[in-house]
Amino acid sequence: MKITVVGRWGAFPEQGEASACYIVEHKGYSFLIDCGSGALSTLQAYTDRRNIAAVISTHHHFDHVADLGALVYSRVVDQALNDTDQTLAIHYPEESRLHYEQYEKEPAAVIIPYDPTERLTFGGVTVTFQKTGHPVPCYAVKLEAEGRTIVFTADAVYDEKLAAFAKRADLLIAECSFYAGQDAGAFGHMTSVECGRLAALAGVQELWLTHLPHFGEVAELKREAEATFGGSVKLAEAGLTMQAE
Repeated sequence: MKITVVGRWGAFPEQGEASACYIVEHKGYSFLIDCGSGALSTLQAYTDRRNIAAVISTHHHFDHVADLGALVYSRVVDQALNDTDQTLAIHYPEESRLHYEQYEKEPAAVIIPYDPTERLTFGGVTVTFQKTGHPVPCYAVKLEAEGRTIVFTADAVYDEKLAAFAKRADLLIAECSFYAGQDAGAFGHMTSVECGRLAALAGVQELWLTHLPHFGEVAELKREAEATFGGSVKLAEAGLTMQAE
């Protein structure tokens, strides 16, 4: 199972970059977790857009869905040109249907609500969900394949339930929207120190900080997270990859 960062920014992308988006590949099957602003342009540096079979959407905020429409239209065009016959499946939180109906354009794209209490399978990767504290329905995602585990918090306030969800994961990708000492919870997000604490409590092998803020010096986020987590800490950046095998 391989995961690649496409976008690492919260709210909006910096110039030439993207907000939340991650490519997951396993045994020839490719899908996305989220598809934020700038994602479609950026992801084509790492994969053929026509190979993307599905998107798991954690929630409907723009920095996580802004390029879903562009991805759907790319599939409309690619099918019209006979470059692919694959339908794009967009999986979304069942509570948020009204926000996703615009993306259904059969046969190019279909929308499929997920029940967060169930386990889904994408190309041999088992996917489970954990609801997070955020202003809209939002779900953390756990990916499991061949004994390896990757967890993405999506947007979340600090909650020890997330540590249980990520227990002993090979990789935790945690949203890190604020610096130490700031009131991230008031905005439905986490600080660097909280990300480190979550990783330590979960006993994960590696922590990636993502959903980064547009203020301050982001390198400081890594140093702050390292104060509460003794494992490997990395700042997410486009092209950062882990092969969990």
